[in-house]
Amino acid sequence: MNNEKIKISLVITTYNWEEALEVVLSSIKKQSELPFEVIIADDGSREETLQLITKMQATFPTPLLHCWQEDKGFRAAQIRNKAIAQAKGDYIVMIDGDMVLSPNFIASHNKNAKKGWFVQGCRSLLNAPLTSKLINKPFVPNFFTQGIKNRKNCINNQLLSQLFSYKRNNANSTRTCNFAAWRKDIIEINGFDNNFVGWGREDSEFVERLLNSGKNRLYLKFSGVAFHLNHQENTRSFLPDNDLRLKETIKYNKCKCQNGINKYL
Repeated sequence: MNNEKIKISLVITTYNWEEALEVVLSSIKKQSELPFEVIIADDGSREETLQLITKMQATFPTPLLHCWQEDKGFRAAQIRNKAIAQAKGDYIVMIDGDMVLSPNFIASHNKNAKKGWFVQGCRSLLNAPLTSKLINKPFVPNFFTQGIKNRKNCINNQLLSQLFSYKRNNANSTRTCNFAAWRKDIIEINGFDNNFVGWGREDSEFVERLLNSGKNRLYLKFSGVAFHLNHQENTRSFLPDNDLRLKETIKYNKCKCQNGINKYL
């Protein structure tokens, strides 16, 4: 467990849901320990997202940056690479633009950062009525809030976290909506594979290469709590092609991708 404060760059992916992004950014302002910077990895949102970011930049308590790319479909891998390339922090924490953070989210990730390791965090799922309530009047839910589907993931306790967090060196349950890794380790494997287009498997393939490069995965429990706003799921039409890319990485024990973050460094 890390006892020193490190420079954390918080990377937030978003696409055309500025109402949710505003709730997320509001939760960051309430952090017990602020990130070094916040970078919005914007996969082609319309003007309203830029307007929101510009408005919040005026009073945001830490640098708030906007990394945008043209809308050419779902390209989460590429926009994450662009944002991470821009980052000035040593440690990258990734969330999605629909993840509301508990007040000690950044502090928890700071405490659990360890050389040679990356971290998979958990999420609590919110139902549609609670999501609407948060968007109308932003607040941070807690264990007792009505409308949470998997309530055990709301528990935030350091002792329980130490007891139940564990090494899990596989790509099962990979979710980059709550994920952290050292920037140098991400660059070492050439980041995400830009060839992934459409929803699915770009994060699992990324994790496989981190593991192949000798890094360990900490599955973080009862710490780094985040609340996932309810929304319609993305289309799975690109999943067969993305599954093939993932299988190829596993088959050939790949550590690096050819088309990655190096294009933006």
